[in-house]
Amino acid sequence: MLDLKLIRQETDRVRAAVALKHSPVDLDRILALDGERRDLLAEVETLKHERNTVSKQIGAERQLGGDAAAEMARMRQVGEAIDALDGRVRAVEEELEELQRWVPNLPHSSTPPGDSAEDNVVVRVEGAPRTGGPKRNHVELGEMLGILDPERAAKLSGAGFSLLKGRGAQLSRALIQFMLDLHTSKHGYEEIATPYLVRPECLVATGQLPKLREDMYYVGGDDLFLIPTAEVPITNLYRDETLREEDLPRKLVGYTACFRREAGAAGRDTRGLLRLHQFDKVELVKFVHPDRSYEEHETLLADAESVLKALGLHYRVLALSAGDLSFAAAKCYDLEVWAPGEARWLEVSSCSNFEDFQARRASIRMRPSGGGKSRLLHTLNASGVALPRLMVALLETYQDESGAVELPPAIRPYMGGLTVLRPEPAAAARER
Repeated sequence: MLDLKLIRQETDRVRAAVALKHSPVDLDRILALDGERRDLLAEVETLKHERNTVSKQIGAERQLGGDAAAEMARMRQVGEAIDALDGRVRAVEEELEELQRWVPNLPHSSTPPGDSAEDNVVVRVEGAPRTGGPKRNHVELGEMLGILDPERAAKLSGAGFSLLKGRGAQLSRALIQFMLDLHTSKHGYEEIATPYLVRPECLVATGQLPKLREDMYYVGGDDLFLIPTAEVPITNLYRDETLREEDLPRKLVGYTACFRREAGAAGRDTRGLLRLHQFDKVELVKFVHPDRSYEEHETLLADAESVLKALGLHYRVLALSAGDLSFAAAKCYDLEVWAPGEARWLEVSSCSNFEDFQARRASIRMRPSGGGKSRLLHTLNASGVALPRLMVALLETYQDESGAVELPPAIRPYMGGLTVLRPEPAAAARER
């Protein structure tokens, strides 16, 4: 959430962000309500000052035995006027807060300009694609290896869901454990296991509500939402709390399933692992000092990249343009991994700096070590990384002519020392 003072003082900049992020908010109404609120508060303050002054005069007059009935009647009227104004202030503030929830975060000055994903900037490309060899996609490979069963997934839940079995289920579990171990042992994150259902205020705090309500699964009887990402519960761990400066940065990592209604809505890529309503993800969240958040953003990016480097995958880093930023982000890098069978780049992580946008909505502050007034801290998050597309890239990158998939050395200990996934005999015979 943006500070009202910022909206008031930098209106043109805020209007530009609203337009870029396509947010349906009436900025003029916000400014009008802000002006009305300030006028009402000034009027209330004037009346309260009058009441305090006259009350002292009434007390003094009554001590001298005088008649203060007229003044007392007048102060009753003033009190009623104050109550009425206070009621109007509350109504204005409620409408103002609701409208403010629709105002997106402002792009940071280092964010590339642009209106859409077409304006994203390639920061660097790491590794090299494997040349030659087969280019089967992950659905073909998954069926040959006997690890992917899209038909039974559809029988259970419809389009946009996956079913992994045998070595596929094992590989999924292995990759999750590998990523959690990497981030906790090498990068100093504390592992957190959170609920998968959260209250609406958690999603308001991180910025998914109200804008993305239709993209989420809602459990109406309990007034709970299935989480779209572990960012939501992990960030909300400290909602309405104040952390000590000396405890920053606070670095947390968590694995969860994630649930998104919009994932397969277009009907594309719903048979495999690319567009899913339910998917697994390891998430990194940092609570940092405001003065160091962009330095921390770069180290967060490096932490997420380390997964792809350890697995020997070809990937690139994109700096998102202002028009491609999420509602809450001030700056974002995307990590995209190359999938040879799909012949395209697949996003596996968005690494975002929200500055104090989420902290203001969630009321998460830091207390300076030298004393003084507390201030809003900054929040950051990144996927570290999303599992399904990571599996797609791994399977398609390391396949051979027979349909076997060599496992990268980093993951082999988590697969019981297994080095190669081999096709089922019937599938191998069909290939010949």
